[in-house]
Amino acid sequence: MSRVDVVCPDLGDFKDIPIIDVLVKVGDSIEIDTPLVTLETDKATMDVPSSAAGTIVELLVGKGSRVSKGTSLVRLESAAAATPPAPAPVQTPAQPQPAAAPAKPAAAAVPAPAPAPAPAPAAKPAAPAPAVDEPAATRTAQLLVLGAGPGGYTAAFRAADLGLKVTLVERWSTLGGVCLNVGCIPSKALLHAARVIEEAHEMSTRGIVFGAPQVDLVKLREWRSSVVRKLTGGLAALAKQRKVEVVRGEAKFLSPHVIEVTAGGKSETIRFEQCIIAAGSESVRLPFLPQDPRIIDSTGALELPDNPGEFLVIGGGIIGLEMACVFDALGARVSVVELTPQLMPGCDPDLVRPLEKRIKSRYAEILLNTRVVAVTAAAEGVQVTMEAQGGARSAKRYDHVLVAVGRSPNGGRIAADRAGVQVDKSGFIATDKQMRTNVPHIFAVGDIVGQPMLAHKATHEAKVAAEVTAGQKSYFDARVIPSVAYTDPEIAWAGLTETAAKAQNIEYEKSSFPWMASGRSLSIARDEGFTKLLFDPKTHRVLGGGIVGTSAGELISEVALAIETGADAADIGLTVHPHPTLSETVAMAAEAFEGTLTDLYLPKKR
Repeated sequence: MSRVDVVCPDLGDFKDIPIIDVLVKVGDSIEIDTPLVTLETDKATMDVPSSAAGTIVELLVGKGSRVSKGTSLVRLESAAAATPPAPAPVQTPAQPQPAAAPAKPAAAAVPAPAPAPAPAPAAKPAAPAPAVDEPAATRTAQLLVLGAGPGGYTAAFRAADLGLKVTLVERWSTLGGVCLNVGCIPSKALLHAARVIEEAHEMSTRGIVFGAPQVDLVKLREWRSSVVRKLTGGLAALAKQRKVEVVRGEAKFLSPHVIEVTAGGKSETIRFEQCIIAAGSESVRLPFLPQDPRIIDSTGALELPDNPGEFLVIGGGIIGLEMACVFDALGARVSVVELTPQLMPGCDPDLVRPLEKRIKSRYAEILLNTRVVAVTAAAEGVQVTMEAQGGARSAKRYDHVLVAVGRSPNGGRIAADRAGVQVDKSGFIATDKQMRTNVPHIFAVGDIVGQPMLAHKATHEAKVAAEVTAGQKSYFDARVIPSVAYTDPEIAWAGLTETAAKAQNIEYEKSSFPWMASGRSLSIARDEGFTKLLFDPKTHRVLGGGIVGTSAGELISEVALAIETGADAADIGLTVHPHPTLSETVAMAAEAFEGTLTDLYLPKKR
């Protein structure tokens, strides 16, 4: 047995920091990483963990003492004289907060706008990671970010801007994750191509006639890929400018402070002080599907198979309907099968109706309340057996089948449990409002922490996590997270939906403006849409809104901003909007609620 002094680690630019709490006492048996004291600066509080294991025989500091790098904190009776390098202090908010789901609006008079579904249950109060023998590491990182999608690269870049030394681990050969490589960006490029085809065709009834489109799939694929390359190449340059170290390979946790990265059959281990998990999600694959190149997920669909022919989309959600729009424009005979009673479950039915009306006249079939029970692959095609709500079954052959039934978080694929991180049975990782998991130095953002699985949610969560790792007092407290379906027509919504309001017995009043009264929508021959807003009956503040029509995704941000800032109907209606634009339909919906609208005759009900 020998006695060792545990000293204060490097605190960066801070010196003579006061101790506001001593977390241990003489006689305590402690492990490596057990918090010893809590320090407080003007920016944050920090728990200083032990760099050695043993029994405390003497406290060398007390509450009110001031410490700097190298100050002795406690004296241990240890089995080993040598101690490893002191780990960095774990930073927590200056005013510790209980773990909770994203904050609700502060204004008591306003019913809470319903953001998209709540994330996984909040992490339990932070506890020290389990005592383990840390594996040897081949390299070290001050902050390790796992995953380089929108959440991962945003976290890495923000942390680097705040002065942290960042290592970014990514399994793809390029940065950007699913979103940039095989998701949001390439799909929007193809949706634009589909829209050009449709607009050219629609102009034939208005005096401009084009010949039938000649689609060169090779060139179309290359253009789609060039869009991706520009963005991923830009990310690589940004990482280099910020001196973010990029390590490529599949990563799994080995312990609370060590991760293993495998690439090309070779492995290396990285010891980190803090970690942000941004490992994303994967497409769900139905268990009874055979392995066949004609059965594809959203990634396979982006490759644009030759001769799509009879094309079945399993799943009538946003991803499935977006890709259905693409393949319909490219000449496929599209069918959609959806398990629930409506397309795009979770969206207000009135917003979906203009889309459903348009595609019903174009698609071969739209089957609701129907589930797929069997799929077999044969030389002549893919045989799909479906069962309607009443139990009647039918079978049909398709040339290609796109499976778009949702995404599954990757929490169970990275061995996070080895680090002591709580992962639920679905693969979600719970966090608090600072994006901190139950392990104090490990954070998580993006798809892996819960619904909605959206890139713009991930980037905001990522900035919070990065700022907290750098000692700032940041929290994720967004009141709304907008959703957009880039279908034709587009559908977008933010805040409280009518469906949620009715389910939760929230009082609201609604006001709508039909696009058939909009000069701009008429001038582009797309007057099937409308804009609606939901208001608090007492305060007239905006609770939510939905838009269906061309460029709805570009318009919904005004609604989100109104909710976030507590704006009321008069604030929107009295804001001068340019004319003629689609954006003024938001103002006109507010004016309709106020009773000041002149573009329609709507007798005032109040």
